[in-house]
Amino acid sequence: MICIGKTDDSRIESLFLAYENRLKHYTNFSTEFLVQKKKSKSEDQLKKEEGELLLQKVDKSSFLILLDESGKSYSSKQFSLLMQKRMNTGLKEVVFVIGGAFGFSPEVYDRADAKVALSAMTFTHQMVRLIFIEQLYRAFTILKGEKYHH
Repeated sequence: MICIGKTDDSRIESLFLAYENRLKHYTNFSTEFLVQKKKSKSEDQLKKEEGELLLQKVDKSSFLILLDESGKSYSSKQFSLLMQKRMNTGLKEVVFVIGGAFGFSPEVYDRADAKVALSAMTFTHQMVRLIFIEQLYRAFTILKGEKYHH
């Protein structure tokens, strides 16, 4: 997973790391945080520069999924099936991206293979990280038939 910006709330970061460690039981998982200095840039310039940083980190063979408000919504079970489908294709890597405050550049949207919406509601980017990683963990427990998901 790639996230634009750092998590500055230690409580969210602690919970995020707990789920990240749980996920490692099921899959090879890592998170990378791309930090950029804003310094009075326009929204378009910021998205462009974030997009360039992001695209440098994504291998051409990776399946790129953006967490985006215009993406497709899934129930937790549907999302677990999406994950199973991606794993069954033999992909080397699935990369999830949580963008910056202003979204993604056109170049990132063009490169994306899919978009997923977590909710019609708006959350802070830091909360999205926590909510999404919990859903990713939940997806793996569903696929394994474990009791985490009731």
